[in-house]
Amino acid sequence: MALTNTSALSSKSLCNTHYLSSSSKPHQPTFSLFPTKKKSNLTNPISAVHAAEPSKKSVVADKAPKPSTGKWSLESWKTKTALQLPEYPDKEELDSVLKTIENFPPIVFAGEARTLEERIGEAAMGRAFLLQGGDCAESFKEFSANYIRDTFRVILQMGVVLMFGGQVPVVKVGRMAGQFAKPRSAPYEEKDGVKLPSYKGDNINGDAFDEKSRIPDPQRLIRAYSQSSATLNLLRAFATGGYAAMQRVTHWNLDFAEHSEQGDRYQELAHRVDEALGFMSAAGLTIDHPIMTTTEFWTSHECLHLPYEQSLTRLDSTSGQYYDCSAHMLWVGERTRQLDGAHVEFLRGVANPLGIKVSNKMDPTELVKLIEILNPQNKAGRITIIARMGAENMRVKLPHLIRAVRQAGQIVTWVSDPMHGNTISAPCGLKTRPFDSILAEVRAFFDVHEQEGSHPGGVHLEMTGQNVTECIGGSRTVTFDDLKSRYHTHCDPRLNASQALELSFIIAERLRKKRIGTKTFSFGL
Repeated sequence: MALTNTSALSSKSLCNTHYLSSSSKPHQPTFSLFPTKKKSNLTNPISAVHAAEPSKKSVVADKAPKPSTGKWSLESWKTKTALQLPEYPDKEELDSVLKTIENFPPIVFAGEARTLEERIGEAAMGRAFLLQGGDCAESFKEFSANYIRDTFRVILQMGVVLMFGGQVPVVKVGRMAGQFAKPRSAPYEEKDGVKLPSYKGDNINGDAFDEKSRIPDPQRLIRAYSQSSATLNLLRAFATGGYAAMQRVTHWNLDFAEHSEQGDRYQELAHRVDEALGFMSAAGLTIDHPIMTTTEFWTSHECLHLPYEQSLTRLDSTSGQYYDCSAHMLWVGERTRQLDGAHVEFLRGVANPLGIKVSNKMDPTELVKLIEILNPQNKAGRITIIARMGAENMRVKLPHLIRAVRQAGQIVTWVSDPMHGNTISAPCGLKTRPFDSILAEVRAFFDVHEQEGSHPGGVHLEMTGQNVTECIGGSRTVTFDDLKSRYHTHCDPRLNASQALELSFIIAERLRKKRIGTKTFSFGL
């Protein structure tokens, strides 16, 4: 579902809906609401090993797994080592839940994922910019229409700012409608001498620190599916029902940011856009075209809970390829991107556009091999490299990755994730991220690409439309003392709406600099 011109989905369109690509050729598949095989693919027992645990608990076959090059099937990932999967005490209940989800309708459609791949391919060539943002981890407790609307609205604002500065299309992808599961650095956490399994996301267990909450519950997968579907339904309405119309650009400011520095800067830009629209209308140019009244918006999440992802994978009758219909785009994380691992094995067989999170630990040769496994046809838009390193590591390590990928002739979209490499502990014990460190990493990302002659293709942010105090700094300075006042995250600290908008202005100025080739720019990046 690119959230575009299709305003509503009837029960008939759910089974046979056609979308048009940029080349105007119909390519949306006909989906069956039921799996293609009568016999469930999910009956084999699923066990897993945490990254910090010894491999004796893995779901591996007789010998150590080899890099994924053989025949792929929906279940071939089960022959590989599966890290970060939860251990369910009741396997029969898990199988029953997965069979139920297997019979549910797809959340997204294959044709939409193909269109997204085309858009990301443009970003790889420097003709578009990818904006990917949303919650660190979605929550059952914070599920509401207002919460979804506010995050969507900030992404719309950021998209306008970036498009105005870069004069290129902005590909808007939310970490929404499925971003529940989280990898953890340790399988257990301890408080006051009590040791319990780590919280792994609302689709797996609860965040309350008690034994009952921390037991993985398969029924949470049903609730995650339902919430993802409802979130996507509302996003479709926002994207195509008039809310995202460019004529409303002056109305998108959030109430709490309205009189802030960033809010004022946004309103100034919005009025300039509004004046341009008025000029177009006066000149007889239509502003009622769908491109002006709707927006494209896609969803993404980390591919972590493989049994769930398998249960939502469908065979596309148009292309003959499998698509993971839980999201338009999926990414593999730093902890699960092993060449011979289960997650890479699963992802190489689905045709969705994919992201690869890489830190300063990534070896250039290994990255080239990983891209070869996931994108053997070297298709533009298939692979997005999401670099998360910290500013200094970015300057040292990223050039070697760019050169290795270029030498291999591989087409990728380079994206900066300036969040994960800059997490620190505040004096009060809460995790936070300094805005200045985030900015420094974005600056380093652009500098490296300018040095290497490559394209900075986008940014990947953990952010929210709420007025939280989780990351310190920014023009509306959040201090260590402020953290406890509105610290709501279930996992990692997020940029609030004002900080996210401030960062978008800075990135927009850097895009403008790249566009016009000047060495002077005003926002300090």
